[in-house]
Amino acid sequence: MKIKDSVALVTGANRGLGLAFTKALLAGGARKVYAAARDPASVKQPGVQPVRLDVTQPEQVEAAAREFGDVNLLINNAGIIRGTGFLTPDGLDATRAEFETNFFGPLLTARAFAPILSRNGGGAIVNVLSVLSWVSLSTSSSYSASKAAAWSLSNGLRNELRGQGTEVLSLHVGFMDTDMVRNVAAPKAQPDDVVKQVLVALEDGKSEILADDVSRRIKQNLSAEPGIYLLPPVA
Repeated sequence: MKIKDSVALVTGANRGLGLAFTKALLAGGARKVYAAARDPASVKQPGVQPVRLDVTQPEQVEAAAREFGDVNLLINNAGIIRGTGFLTPDGLDATRAEFETNFFGPLLTARAFAPILSRNGGGAIVNVLSVLSWVSLSTSSSYSASKAAAWSLSNGLRNELRGQGTEVLSLHVGFMDTDMVRNVAAPKAQPDDVVKQVLVALEDGKSEILADDVSRRIKQNLSAEPGIYLLPPVA
């Protein structure tokens, strides 16, 4: 996968990591960048084509696939976090909402755009996951479940799309300096740095990127005894 002359569709592209992706893609020589958001008026980045797209709405995803048949790079960045546990009063509603965006959203876009990527030479899909794909916090266990499912989705898509030459890259990262975790007091990665790592990994043909020390440490300790996911989280 080469960034120069690529045609990319970025979901959740109006701010945070999605905005950083659009800027880096343009700087890297992408021929066209479709910047998707629920409200296209919220997309302010010059040089991109704003797109109305709610990834939880199958008809909007299918319409985008019909309209943007030149895409060869799909970046599934759209995501939400409700900050709830499974047993809180709103835990069930939160879990459903997070799965709709964080799991079913990337599944819908992958299903819609896989034939397009194939026609355009294979291309690539980037799924924005989280260190919480592997561990869970009591204050966001429903979010962790949705990202764990998205990790499994990525692994399954990689196997199913290998035959058509489509790369699938999973991004794991801890806290980033974005609006989603603006109230969290913890070390945070910079979105621009994370995106730089992702685009380099994509051109190198890698299938996974661990973008910060936290994600690298957690991944390394999954096979520890006991596994890090079995331990109480450290505040």
